[in-house]
Amino acid sequence: MRLDKFLVVARLVKQRTRAKELCEAGHVKIGGQNAKASRGVRVGEIVELTLPNRLLTVRVEAVPTSKSVPKAEAPTLYEIVAEERTGPLK
Repeated sequence: MRLDKFLVVARLVKQRTRAKELCEAGHVKIGGQNAKASRGVRVGEIVELTLPNRLLTVRVEAVPTSKSVPKAEAPTLYEIVAEERTGPLK
């Protein structure tokens, strides 16, 4: 599954276009390297996501096979490794 789609399905970002913009701006990293929106996501990878006012680091626990998952199931797709409050994005 594409990274931008995963971020939306896991409900880490609300819109796919916003997920793509974050990737293009360098606010999404996998394994410490900037990740493109089209990059595939695999179980066990560490995703660093810089959102307004926080830095979120998650480990991918599952990659869904369908295009959407129920809201209650979304948090099972990842495990929060670290969360840090920061200032606004520049």
